Amino acid sequence: MSGQKTVTPSAESLAASLTAAKTRGLPPVHLWNPPFCGDLGMRIARDGTWFYQGTPIGRPGLVKLFSSILKKEGEKYFLVTPVEKVGITVDDAPFVAVDFEVAGEGVDQILTFTTQVGDSATASADLPIRVVRDADTGEPSPYVLVRANLEALIDRKSFYRLVDLGQHHDGWFGIWSKGSFFQIIPSAELP
Repeated sequence: MSGQKTVTPSAESLAASLTAAKTRGLPPVHLWNPPFCGDLGMRIARDGTWFYQGTPIGRPGLVKLFSSILKKEGEKYFLVTPVEKVGITVDDAPFVAVDFEVAGEGVDQILTFTTQVGDSATASADLPIRVVRDADTGEPSPYVLVRANLEALIDRKSFYRLVDLGQHHDGWFGIWSKGSFFQIIPSAELP
């Protein structure tokens, strides 16, 4: 491929391509495998803020559009269209779960999370909740799978609400959703 120059698209050209090819619901990014065009200079911060070349993207509709074509391969994140794939940086998780609704109680409880871009995910065996504890501080970082290998960090206020719903089961303190139990901390470690 010597002599060929890779041209990295701008965020504007990527958005224009997307708008032209817009479909109902989420695009089938799992079916798209276009050539890699380079890194875009886009970053998603831990708090869910999207940046382009160091500047926050202030248009929620544009962020939602970009989030609809987000794909994770291995440990790397990409924005993909049928004809191009560009790399982006994600500080932690690409989404933040900013709220959730509860239906039912105990084993029959159902938790449906909403992300900062308006996506929803009902925690289940297919969309699990996991909690990672910092090795030094023990501070929990809770996540819920939103779609196709893409997680949302559950924000602090929502996590506190989840803890209020917690129960003990098989030596663990955790929460139920759609018949699945999601472990938060061993019961023996609670004060």
